[in-house]
Amino acid sequence: MENTQNPQAVIDADTFSVRRTIHINAPREKVWRTVTEPELISQWFGQITLTGTGAGALGTIGWPGERRVPIRVDTFNPPSEVSYRWCNEEGPLPETVDEQRSTVFSFTLEATPGGTRLTVIETGFEHTSDPAGLMADHRGGWDAELDKLVALVEHSS
Repeated sequence: MENTQNPQAVIDADTFSVRRTIHINAPREKVWRTVTEPELISQWFGQITLTGTGAGALGTIGWPGERRVPIRVDTFNPPSEVSYRWCNEEGPLPETVDEQRSTVFSFTLEATPGGTRLTVIETGFEHTSDPAGLMADHRGGWDAELDKLVALVEHSS
């Protein structure tokens, strides 16, 4: 059964952040793997490659027909929190994550009766050239991508 009860992402213009909290009808460990293992992330989000594991792992992420952007795992606390820093500014991309032109998205996972509460918060938009435009774009992105995550996790064995 598809989960249709999840609210959409919201923008907080005061803190330059985008947030979405959803419920997934699956154990936290399964959701954890789906937000941390590159082969599973690539099934619902962008195609990601990482060299290394845990905090400090580096790589790229991209979608078909779009450029691949640098990404780094910043926080890795199994099975409750992981954060990624990525460069998604327009213009030439650096070889690795640029601290001055990047945002951070963090997943927090909480076990709940019957599943997992997952919250994503993306911050750092004040460091981009178009904070309002990127926040609006990423709000829509988190709605679409997390809906795909729910479908993947709830319909796989």
